[in-house]
Amino acid sequence: MPPKTKSRRVRLIVIGVVLLLVAGIAFGSYWSVATVRASLPQTAGTLQLKGLSGPVQVKRDGNGIPQIYADTPQDLFRAQGYVQAQDRFYEMDVRRHLTAGRLSEMFGSGQVETDAFLRTLGWREVAQTEYDTKLSQTTKDYLQAYSDGVNAYLAGHKGADLSVEYAALSLTNDYTPEKWTPVDSVAWLKAMAWDLRGNMQDEIDRALLTSRLNAKQIASLYPAYPYARHRTIVDSGTVNTVTGAYEPPNSATSGASGDTSGTGTGTGAGTGTETGTGTGTGTGTTGTGTSTDTGSTVDEAAGNLQSQLASLSGTLDQIPALLGPNGNGIGSNSWVVAGGHTTTGKPLLANDPHLAPQMPSLWYQMGLHCTAVSKACPFDVAGYTFSGMPGVVIGHNQSIAWGMTNLGADVTDLYLEKLSDDSYFYDGKQLPLKTRQETIKVAGGADRTITVRSTNNGPVVSDRSSELLKVGDRAPVDNSAPDRGNGYAISLKWTALQPSKTMDAVFELDTATGWEEFRAAARDFAVPSQNLIYADGKGDHGNIGYQAPGQVPTRAAGYDGTYPAPGWDPKYQWGKPIPFDAMPWEFNPPRGYIVTANQAVVDQRKYPYLLTQDWGYGTRSQRINDLIASKIKDSGLVSMDDMQKMQSDSSSEIAKLLVPYLLKIDIKNDKDDYVRNAQKLLESWDYNQDADSAAAAYFNAVWRNTLKLAFGNKLPKELRPKGQCLTVPATDRSGPVDDLSGKSKLVRECGQRDADQAQPDGGDRWFEVVRSIIKDEDNPWWTTSPTAFFDKDSGKPRTTRDELLAQAMKDARYELTAKLGKNIDTWSWGRLHQLELRNQTLGTGGPAVVRWLLNRGPWNLGGGEAAVDATGWNAAGGYEVVWVPSMRMVVSLDDFDKSRWINLTGASGHAYSAHYSDQTTKWAKGELLPWAFTKQSVDASTDDTLALTP
Repeated sequence: MPPKTKSRRVRLIVIGVVLLLVAGIAFGSYWSVATVRASLPQTAGTLQLKGLSGPVQVKRDGNGIPQIYADTPQDLFRAQGYVQAQDRFYEMDVRRHLTAGRLSEMFGSGQVETDAFLRTLGWREVAQTEYDTKLSQTTKDYLQAYSDGVNAYLAGHKGADLSVEYAALSLTNDYTPEKWTPVDSVAWLKAMAWDLRGNMQDEIDRALLTSRLNAKQIASLYPAYPYARHRTIVDSGTVNTVTGAYEPPNSATSGASGDTSGTGTGTGAGTGTETGTGTGTGTGTTGTGTSTDTGSTVDEAAGNLQSQLASLSGTLDQIPALLGPNGNGIGSNSWVVAGGHTTTGKPLLANDPHLAPQMPSLWYQMGLHCTAVSKACPFDVAGYTFSGMPGVVIGHNQSIAWGMTNLGADVTDLYLEKLSDDSYFYDGKQLPLKTRQETIKVAGGADRTITVRSTNNGPVVSDRSSELLKVGDRAPVDNSAPDRGNGYAISLKWTALQPSKTMDAVFELDTATGWEEFRAAARDFAVPSQNLIYADGKGDHGNIGYQAPGQVPTRAAGYDGTYPAPGWDPKYQWGKPIPFDAMPWEFNPPRGYIVTANQAVVDQRKYPYLLTQDWGYGTRSQRINDLIASKIKDSGLVSMDDMQKMQSDSSSEIAKLLVPYLLKIDIKNDKDDYVRNAQKLLESWDYNQDADSAAAAYFNAVWRNTLKLAFGNKLPKELRPKGQCLTVPATDRSGPVDDLSGKSKLVRECGQRDADQAQPDGGDRWFEVVRSIIKDEDNPWWTTSPTAFFDKDSGKPRTTRDELLAQAMKDARYELTAKLGKNIDTWSWGRLHQLELRNQTLGTGGPAVVRWLLNRGPWNLGGGEAAVDATGWNAAGGYEVVWVPSMRMVVSLDDFDKSRWINLTGASGHAYSAHYSDQTTKWAKGELLPWAFTKQSVDASTDDTLALTP
């Protein structure tokens, strides 16, 4: 056993023993009771909080959700810091060590590589610059007050008094938390941006695919967005002309430009009750035309980077996916219905972000209320917060409500870099690399020192992998490229590495009272780029709106960000960000509702700026659009119950396409109707993926096996799941490689991706891939044999669509028999599709006893991939739930006290608290909790009141 592995295992065993003692399972039960009681917070009575200017009340309801009342914003945020530290400090502490690249200080040498990569990205450094140079003094005051509150809690609590996790850590590495700082809070925005960074994984995957597939085959796996079938968020063709809109420097080649004209029609954003309608999709002076010359150069330069990019991809996978697996599935739902179409007469707004399941939930529910709302104390807001960051991120205040989904803008690019000693090649010149030294402190080990290098494009991320030191070793480039020497490095350009004012925007959203103030806040919301929906209750029916914020770069015409770019060529430099006034928006659209669920924001073919070429494909969004339109057509009005029911819709859109074909398959050599009996499950299925549905279980198994046979077995090992080993033809860019006898050379290859990151993941990109070939019975992708697919002269027969589907149905029958039993009457989707909530540190890699103490579950879930009830699973890796609606809310603008909400877990991060997972079972059933907002309603729902005094 390697020393590092052995050391880590010994440490985990020690932690396991300690936690076993803490749980009182072995001897030491007295210490167990004392430890548990010490870590649970005081929620009633009186406590003194240093620094307060007046009394503060913390009112907790029956689920432990706090509502805080204070006379000044500084007291409000000081109390927020104290209360969040009471419930969630261990989570907060892990988060700040993550964002600072200091996990090794808590968990030892096993985290050194992760820390080195995070130090290379420099999240903490950027956050410090933001705090020093970008944020308003008011925001800094709030951040300091919050930090003071956290530190007041730390001053009175040590070790096991903070949580049981510290009881373990203090015995294994003498770890003691340090004071909280404002920059600790700001840095969390970088982690949020990281997991919502856009198409970076697609950029890597396309390059990796070139080791086995040709350009046409790769293109077929990334179909065009189905604009004709799936409505965009903003579907009007009008644009608002912006004077002086920025034109990116240097058109890359002679690629065609987009339409540069635009006529502004957007009315609305009125006065008084803010009635009116408006639509805007921005403007610009340059298009996003394509360039054959540039495209082929970039494609060739990327083509042979497979092993190097696979290494980078593996490094990225090691960064904790705190918000979810990065890829097609990650996203969210939000929609808002205008008052003219609701039973309340005022707008209804729903939101459920789809993120990684974890224990505790990423979100923390909370209300922040000034006892008297005024200019001096403007906060009366409630919703979902991040532990470790002041303010409310998603929710409503006394005037407006808002929700968020991931816009998916392309805000990252990988660049090939020609390095030479301490310089890099750019525009025909050698320029000095920017370098800095970083020291990583390691619990129980020696310090490690790394050198971080950067070019004008960004940090050299390939330095964090020995394989990437020879990046581009065989990459063909055009004659103008610099000599490859020992290969090219890879740098990362990312908007989140540029200081911004997003923290200002959080407080501006919390205090906005109308559409114009909301848009002003959105202007400062730089990263991550989100879809923001809006509602207010002004006037007769209120108002609804949408704004796309974010710092989205402009690129030279001809480069679309889908492959790594040559870093030495100035033509591939970013221009200034798309002007905010050119970003898409809507206000009171005539259709009466707005849906955002990670679909295309606008028709990219008509919009004058490139937002991305890698939208989500709009399956969820179109289903929501259809549900709302159907409800309005049938009854005319949408109710709160309707909104809640829509959030739990589990309809499978891919099943609607595929099942008619599956039912026509004649299963041959089917002894005792073994497969036919399973096939019959699909005959009367309504396509809903309920937890108790046998048909949903069988269909999803057929879908998984269809993807594996048609696509997965033909992908390079770098994209396939770990543990999946196949004998496949050896290939290079020219096609199959022959052995000495002239036959295809066969090699044994095993997958290298984690199960939740592998391909084909079964998301709605793959829906569109299958849709594009479903009517072509002899399409080469239907060939089950990889050998026959890659070499038509191999002698291996090529199969048809129906033959592949028949094999998938057989394989699914055998797979479910092994997993669920031979009797199909006992099958259910929920038994396959389970959710486990895991502590993101000690609950993921420790011994079984540690997982048992800190983790919860499983829950059998309905829903599925690309369903509105998006309990996502990765078809290449298995059926386990890998992302979820991390919370759900439905806000009534007619009466905020009639609003409803739920969290994935509970308010507490303490494993023995009654509120550790008390919301999860209700969440799993699609239920919501009452959401008290007004003082009278909060008082009526209060179970515990804690008085904080100066």
